[in-house]
Amino acid sequence: MINGICEKLISRHPHIYGDVKVENEEQVKQNWEKLKLKEGKKSVLSGVPGSLPALVKAMRLQEKAKQVGFEWDTTEQVLDKVNEEMQELKAATTPEHIEEEFGDVLFSLVNYSRFLKIDAENALERTNKKFIRRFQQMEEMAAQRGESLSDLSLEQMDHLWNDIKKIEKGAL
Repeated sequence: MINGICEKLISRHPHIYGDVKVENEEQVKQNWEKLKLKEGKKSVLSGVPGSLPALVKAMRLQEKAKQVGFEWDTTEQVLDKVNEEMQELKAATTPEHIEEEFGDVLFSLVNYSRFLKIDAENALERTNKKFIRRFQQMEEMAAQRGESLSDLSLEQMDHLWNDIKKIEKGAL
């Protein structure tokens, strides 16, 4: 068993144990995927666990596809794709089609996040925390006035929200 593991390590790292020359980490990953396919894997994507959260899975799928060259060249191309998917979402009419197109928008936004070198999962979690903080501040502000949010109109709540944003930016 140990010999088998050693042989696999040697065969999957020809840039270390063989005569394959690589210039960067990206080429190492590309070679890795090619070697795994030669070993009998049916798809480059088969190594992505189905149990991952959807945003993380989208990122991993895109990273795997990139290893075989399925990748945009520029950030502008990715943003164009995001905009194209937004237009398709706007044109969708049935609930099923709307959901499908919304998924395409999310997937393309995850791709855009990769090009911006940010983690979409982390970005969304930060925004969730920011929303919770601001919403709870709205509740506190309303309570200080002897009101609850359910007593306020959307316009009044939006005004509170904008006041909180200004406070956070130091403008109030």
